Amino acid sequence: MANVTVEIPEEVLALAGLPDGSASGRATILLALELFREGRASLGCAAELAGVSIEEFMEFSAHRQVSLHYSEADLSADRATADRLKL
Repeated sequence: MANVTVEIPEEVLALAGLPDGSASGRATILLALELFREGRASLGCAAELAGVSIEEFMEFSAHRQVSLHYSEADLSADRATADRLKL
């Protein structure tokens, strides 16, 4: 994956209310969240882009009031998989 260098004022990241960390990492998770919110990246893809676990990304998105795009069809599919995997 290629890297791009972008200059972002530290004040912008500070206003975003993100925990301490590298400026690159903080900007990346915000971009990944926006891609997820717009439906351009799946939950797993966005978490991978952000460099965090799916659980961490879910928590981050919840704090930002971004829904998980989990439909009734997704729930049905997950239930069918769970039933199929039961011993």
